[in-house]
Amino acid sequence: VQLQASGGGLAQPGGSLRLSCAASGSISGFNVMGWYRQAPGKQRELVAAITSGGSTNYGDSVKARFTISRDNAKNTVYLQMNSLKPEDTAVYFCQVVVWGRSSAYWGLGTQVTVSS
Repeated sequence: VQLQASGGGLAQPGGSLRLSCAASGSISGFNVMGWYRQAPGKQRELVAAITSGGSTNYGDSVKARFTISRDNAKNTVYLQMNSLKPEDTAVYFCQVVVWGRSSAYWGLGTQVTVSS
């Protein structure tokens, strides 16, 4: 399974960006697709995750601002980021965990920079 993320870039504070991550290969069965981020000098943290059944989970710092969704037919997960803040600046990584497989799959990451 390979993950290809897109949609990162530069946004102004208060602006919006939408990230996409497409998984190639089979991820059939119960799975969780998610986004993590890592800022310089900080640990990687969960941003949001969504199960194949549609249940979602968000990091506290992005609740009410970010929305995760997915298209199961396309094996693609999206992250709509609104009301962006400078502290959202980080490299965003896509992750997929498939039930029954020993390790998670990670994308290469996409840079999100929030600055005026």
